[in-house]
Amino acid sequence: AAAADPRVRTLAARVRASGERDAPRLLLELTGILNSASLGCEESKKIRQDIYSYELTQYCLLALRQDPSQMYGGWATAAQLAEILSHCCVGLEVKEDPEEFYTKFLPSAIDNLLALGRRLQARFIQAIKDEEKDDFLRWFRLVTDAICWLFGGHVQLAACVLQNDHFLQLLMTDDVETAVIMMSVLHNILKVDSSVLLQVDEKTLHSVLEKLIHRLSSTTNPVVGSAAMKPLLLVAKFHKQLVQPLTARYKGLEELLSKQWAGKGFDRDLGQLLDLLCSKQPNGKGEMQREHQAACIIQAMWRGFQTRKRLRKLLRAVIILQRSFR
Repeated sequence: AAAADPRVRTLAARVRASGERDAPRLLLELTGILNSASLGCEESKKIRQDIYSYELTQYCLLALRQDPSQMYGGWATAAQLAEILSHCCVGLEVKEDPEEFYTKFLPSAIDNLLALGRRLQARFIQAIKDEEKDDFLRWFRLVTDAICWLFGGHVQLAACVLQNDHFLQLLMTDDVETAVIMMSVLHNILKVDSSVLLQVDEKTLHSVLEKLIHRLSSTTNPVVGSAAMKPLLLVAKFHKQLVQPLTARYKGLEELLSKQWAGKGFDRDLGQLLDLLCSKQPNGKGEMQREHQAACIIQAMWRGFQTRKRLRKLLRAVIILQRSFR
């Protein structure tokens, strides 16, 4: 076997010799080592194997279990370690005791990343100063990106994320900004493994769908609407057997979607979702569907006309203002 990367060997010795407090700071040096070879090449695989063999991947996971507020570099270090951990695991082929890695280590990594996400979400919601809020949101994004990277590289983890209590709690938040990010994570889960919904229990499935529908019915914010519509569309597209129970459970869902979201900037997704919802309805819904689509088009055209009218007025006002300064 080829000799281990000397940078990995040296770093592992330093981490082992350091105390719990210094280890996270030293582990940040893995970023440079990981970035030195492009993902997918033999050198990159070898680096990841060395990092795992020298237990640095495991040290990253242990460091993430520490209290970030007591850690060197605080929450910023914890978020960076989340990113490093996910990059250590994706592109890694474990040859010795793969079962330990796939059935224990990876699910544990997901659980710890989601737990960190929850703590960051709570800190973001509690933060009062804008600067503090921006920092926590940025670190929260870094952690959710790490989670997406991890289940993107190890598809079997998609179900692991969806069934995790931390994930469901993150998704259920009333906070708009982190909710939009979590709905994007859900959308990514469904894109990576569309069969994932068939692997979760009915209670989980209903709570996820309920939250998406609640968001679509309780807000007029198009960013939230679009973020909730995308995963719901994938559910309707890939799990047609769920559509009829969905429309039976949420009476008037199609009307609500059509009235609330037509002309809001994602008519294509909306049209596809309405098609799928109505195609599974008993006869007599076809006409209503056509009316919905016509209403969508009329509303979109009317909004477009209103926008153009406002723009013309605005331009005239600007021209008048410019003339008055000449």
